[in-house]
Amino acid sequence: MAKIACIGEVMIELAASESTANGREVKALSYAGDTYNTVVTLARLGTDTAYVTRLGDDHYSDAIIARLQAEQIDTKSIVHQAGTVPGLYMIHNSSDGEREFFYWRSQAPARQLFSQQQEIAMLEETLSDCDMIYLSGITLAVISTQARQQLLAFLRRFKERGGQVAFDSNYRPRLWQTPEQAQQAMSELLSVTDLALLTLDDEELLWGDEGDAIEAVKQRYADDGIAEIVLKRGAEDVIILNGDQQTRVVVPKVANIVDTTAAGDTFNAGYLAARSAGESAEAAAAQACRCARVIIQHRGGVIDRELYLSELEKAKP
Repeated sequence: MAKIACIGEVMIELAASESTANGREVKALSYAGDTYNTVVTLARLGTDTAYVTRLGDDHYSDAIIARLQAEQIDTKSIVHQAGTVPGLYMIHNSSDGEREFFYWRSQAPARQLFSQQQEIAMLEETLSDCDMIYLSGITLAVISTQARQQLLAFLRRFKERGGQVAFDSNYRPRLWQTPEQAQQAMSELLSVTDLALLTLDDEELLWGDEGDAIEAVKQRYADDGIAEIVLKRGAEDVIILNGDQQTRVVVPKVANIVDTTAAGDTFNAGYLAARSAGESAEAAAAQACRCARVIIQHRGGVIDRELYLSELEKAKP
């Protein structure tokens, strides 16, 4: 079985839950983050997984470790930084399920990922049994410029040993100093990527694409050697690009959308799990859509494990 390691930041999540009898809105505390959401879903789908991040030495960091381990996720690559606590974010949901995020993360320990050579050497050892590394543009955005270069060098060495890299650009403008900085960082990472899981809206926002956006993506990454590009387009068909071949997979309609948080993250998990198990790209996209369909009918980036698996089973054709 392939083993996939996910690199990124996990934060404390506060999301609005149901109002109380006296009309007060209460907040539900949980833990989430784009690659965290993905690794949890991967584990629930039966994929052998590991998570790479930095946490603090506080109660909430301990709780995050406990939750990862309860999902059977390898945590030996997680570093604890003394005197720090994880980042925090709050979600505000509109009536149509769209969401707005508010962050407190400037001092989060995950911002120091790939900043220390001793830690990088440790990761070389702890991830030696992994077949794929998955990360996102948010991971790139929260670390320093020097750390990005050290991450790139690490990924190149990983690929030289036979590993593969999967990447979701997940462009969030507020995390970058300028669009040009994001463009450079994303381009460098995509040059070492084997499987790109991109959102077409993010591509258009980052690059200012006009006209045929799909063709723009094909041209932009034509020389990067990316074996497979998956374009997520919300409720529209998923587009899979394998060289000159283009495949469309229909996204089933979802009637009851409660919260679109983690839709892309769980889609990515469904796709990666299926592909790592030897499924076709079309079958992987179909599973990915089912994974996303379940999560958007509930609040939060990660929901109860048994509820998720039960509803995922019901979603199968």
